[in-house]
Amino acid sequence: MQENLDKKVGQATKWSSVTEIAARLAAPITSAVLARLLAPEAFGVVATLIMVVSFAEIFTDAGFQKYLVQHQFADKEDLDKGTNVAFWTNLILSLVIWGLIALFATPIANLVGSPGSELAIIVISAEIPLLAFSSIQMARYRREFDFKNLFIARMATAAVPLVVTVPLAIIFRSYWALVLGTLARDALNAVILTVKSPWKPRLTFSLSKLKEMLSFSLWTVVENVTIWLTGYVGTFIVGFVLSDYYLGLYKTTMGTANAYMNLITAATTPVLFSALSRCQDDDKSFRRVFFQFQRMVAMLLFPLGFGLYVFRELATAILLGSQWMETADFLGLWCLTSAFTIVLSHYNSEAFRSKGKPKLSVLTQVLHLVVLVPTLILTVKMGYPVLTASRALVRLEIILVSSVILRVVIGIRFGDVIKNIWPSLLSAMVMAVVGLGLGMLWDHMIWDFVSAIVCVPVYVGCMLLLPAGRRQLGEIPILRKLLQLKETPEPAE
Repeated sequence: MQENLDKKVGQATKWSSVTEIAARLAAPITSAVLARLLAPEAFGVVATLIMVVSFAEIFTDAGFQKYLVQHQFADKEDLDKGTNVAFWTNLILSLVIWGLIALFATPIANLVGSPGSELAIIVISAEIPLLAFSSIQMARYRREFDFKNLFIARMATAAVPLVVTVPLAIIFRSYWALVLGTLARDALNAVILTVKSPWKPRLTFSLSKLKEMLSFSLWTVVENVTIWLTGYVGTFIVGFVLSDYYLGLYKTTMGTANAYMNLITAATTPVLFSALSRCQDDDKSFRRVFFQFQRMVAMLLFPLGFGLYVFRELATAILLGSQWMETADFLGLWCLTSAFTIVLSHYNSEAFRSKGKPKLSVLTQVLHLVVLVPTLILTVKMGYPVLTASRALVRLEIILVSSVILRVVIGIRFGDVIKNIWPSLLSAMVMAVVGLGLGMLWDHMIWDFVSAIVCVPVYVGCMLLLPAGRRQLGEIPILRKLLQLKETPEPAE
């Protein structure tokens, strides 16, 4: 049983990793082109539109996607029955919410600080039923660790920004390019996932099954609301107090940083949740899978986070262009804090959900909002540098909260977590010191680029000098083969 699970997890991780890496190869090109074609104001308008859509999506999904992955169904018939209920509930709710948004488009536009964007709000909200249509298929794929078909869909939709969004940006030179490109991507994704899915919706519905599913799903909805608030409360406050220019800087910087920092988590988090859900009743296997994923992600995220912070001006110039240099410090600091919050907090939430305890993630997010909202209100009028530095650093509070809950409820101590990741953290810190030292020798972009390349072998060398680091590098097949390391993983206890 355990060997079969490990095999499925390994294959799923491989396909998920290939998917994210390949899909995001086009992201730097697209972002760089769009950042030069469109002004920050255009990205600011789209940020408010996506904020509205993402909030509405919380209620259309109703938490059913996570339920279908996490729940232990009696048999395939029971799974199909639950899937059918989830599909029709999602689709009906999404159409109702789209209609409500269209009806109240004007007050919504005024509320989010984008008067005059009513038509754009209505059009981009078509994304809601499109995502509702495909989300259930995605849940079935993830439950069965079938990330190969998700790879096919992602590859097809990854090309949409290049073949649709960029040409539209050249033609319109406005936010409409981003709006229409988003819809084209989601429509293509829905078609591919539905065509390839072995499960197809049937015209049946069970109220008793819906009631059973809501006992878990309602907490997931509440959790998603709190996560949405955490992600978008800054957008709302900045958009309401500051101009579209600064809102564009704020959201585009966060989005660009997240695109790179989330590359690894997007590849591993769905697999982790599926794997933890399958072994939720086996504490030993649960801890082993949790620590294994955490080690792997820490080895990649810590050097990436520290590297992007040290070479933040180079990264901003390459990824966004010279007109965005004002936000370089925010880009670097957001990447650095992302490395810590993903490794030490986000995966804790996956553990809570996989144990069927989404209310613990709700508690974590609520306690974070208690600190986040006052911080934003106090700093938004102090200037963009103060606002963005505070926004990035306040995220560290959620690490403390989620770690305490993880220890009390799941039984995983923070000391065990640090023992699990310290080689990669220490090596990344040494790499950052070397990078800062090299930067003092010559202030030039070419030298920064050379220094960034030099930092890669510095990090790997530090890991190889540490016995624990050498063992952890050996857990990644491609590195084990490249560095000729022995596969001797040592699970943290």
